[in-house]
Amino acid sequence: MAVTQSSAVTTCKLLVGGEWIDSSATEFSEVFNPSTGEVIAKVPVGKTDDVNKAVQAAKEAFLEWREVPIVERARVMFRFKALLEANYEEIARCVTREHGKTLAEARASVQRGIEVVEFACGIPSLIMGESMENIARNVDCETIRHPLGVCVGITPFNFPAMVPLWMYPVALTCGNTFVLKPSEKVPLASMLIAELLIKAGIPKGVFNIVHGGKESVDALLEHPDVRAVSFVGSTPIAKYIYEKGTKHGKRVQSAGGAKNHIIIMPDADMEQTVQALQASAFGCAGERCMAGSLALPVGEAADQLVPMLVKSAEKMRIGRTDVGENADMGPVITAQHLKHVRGMIDKGEAEGAKIALDGRTVKVADAPNGYFIGPTVIDQAKPEMSVVKDEIFGPVLSVVRCETIQDAIGVGEKCEFGNGAVIFTNSGSAAREFKRYFNAGMIGINVGVPAPMAWFPFTGWNHSFFGDLHIQGREGIQFYTQQKMTMTRWFSDKSGKFQDPIWKARQK
Repeated sequence: MAVTQSSAVTTCKLLVGGEWIDSSATEFSEVFNPSTGEVIAKVPVGKTDDVNKAVQAAKEAFLEWREVPIVERARVMFRFKALLEANYEEIARCVTREHGKTLAEARASVQRGIEVVEFACGIPSLIMGESMENIARNVDCETIRHPLGVCVGITPFNFPAMVPLWMYPVALTCGNTFVLKPSEKVPLASMLIAELLIKAGIPKGVFNIVHGGKESVDALLEHPDVRAVSFVGSTPIAKYIYEKGTKHGKRVQSAGGAKNHIIIMPDADMEQTVQALQASAFGCAGERCMAGSLALPVGEAADQLVPMLVKSAEKMRIGRTDVGENADMGPVITAQHLKHVRGMIDKGEAEGAKIALDGRTVKVADAPNGYFIGPTVIDQAKPEMSVVKDEIFGPVLSVVRCETIQDAIGVGEKCEFGNGAVIFTNSGSAAREFKRYFNAGMIGINVGVPAPMAWFPFTGWNHSFFGDLHIQGREGIQFYTQQKMTMTRWFSDKSGKFQDPIWKARQK
C-alpha cells in the first residue's frame, strides 16, 4: 500500500522496484487539509539512500523496458488512461483534500492530465525517424530516436495530479524509466495514481516515487545514472535545478514562475472580459503559473473594467472545498503561504496602490483554521511596485492603467518572466501587434488562460523557463529521447556499382 494508516493520519511510503517500502528517513513533514488546517498525512523527509535505491531500481528496469516494443508500451498507457477515467472522481477528491482546489477545478486538472496520457498513446506515430535513399551515390541515411535511460520529475504543489502527468507518461512511452519526487505538500494524488499505473501493467522498477526536500532533490540532480530532469516550480528553484542539473551532465527542462499580463483594449467585450479575467486571476486561488495576475487596461477601458470586476468578484463564494461543491474559490496551500499573500497586499498598499477589493477580511465560519483569503484587486499600481514585478501566487490582481497598447507592451518588456500574456480586443490590428511583440512564450487572444493542450509545448520564455526543449507536445518527445543517424552503403560488385536486374530487363 502507498500509505499506512494511523488514526486519521497517513504515512507515505516510497515506490521502489514495484514495491511500496518505508523510507530510511527519521524526520517527517506534515500534509495539511488547507480547508481546515488539519494534518492528514506525514511524508518522510527522504535521504540520499532513498534516492539511490529508486534510481538503481529504475536503472535495472531500463535494460528490459527499452526493449519492449513501443506499441506495447503504448498499450500500457491505453490501460492507464482507462483506469484514470474510471477513478477520475476519487483522484479529483484527493486533489481537493490535499490542495484545496474546488472540486470543479480538481476535476478539470485531472482531465488535463489524462489528455497527456492520450497524447502518449499516440507516440508510436510521432517518434518515427526520417530516411532518404541515395543521399549520396549508393548511400542511404536514416534517423531513429532512442530513450535516454533514467529520467526524473520534480513537481510542485499547485497541481498534484496534472503536472506529474505532464512528464512520466511521455517519458515511459518513449522507453525511459522514471523517478518522481512529488511536492512534499501534496504527495497523495501522485501515490494514488501510481497505484493505477501499477494496475495498468507497468513493470517493476520502471516507475518509482521518492519523497523529501533539498537533500533528495540534490541527490537526484547529482546521481550519475540520472539522464534527464523535468521540473516545475518557482523561478529561483527552477534556476537552481537547471544550473545544478546541467553542471552534473543532465538534460534539464525547468519551468519557473510567472507574472502574466492581460491587456484590455477599450473595444473589448467588457462583460466577457470580466468573466475571463476573474477566472484567470482568482481560479485555483491564483496558485498557478498561468494565472492572470496583472491587468493592463488601455485608455478608457480601466474606468469600466475595474468597477465591473470588483462587483463580480465580491460575489464569489469563498469556503471549504473538502465538503460539498458550493465554493467558487477555496483556500491557499498553507498558513505560511497565506501570510506571504497577505504581506504582498500590505506591501502594495504601503507603496501607494489602491485596494479596490480587499480579500484580507474574508472569514469562513465553518472553517476558522482554514487558509482563506478572498479575491483582491489592487488598482492604480505602478510598474515599479512589488505587486507588479513579483509573483504573488495568490488570488491577487494588480491593475496598471496604460495610455496606449504600446505602453502596455512596454510594461511586459521590462518583466523578468515570460510565461503567458493575453489581450482582450475586437481589433485585429491590436491583436496582431500584441501577438507579434509581447515578451512571453504563450499568447492568448480573448482567452483568459493561454495554457496549451497536451499536443502543444508549454513554451515559457525568459526566467519562466530554463532549458531548450519544453514540456508537453513533440518537444516533450524530443526531450525524453536522443537521435541516432545511420548512413549505409552496400556494394554489390567489385566496381561498387549496383546493377539493378529488374531495371536492366525493362530496358531490353
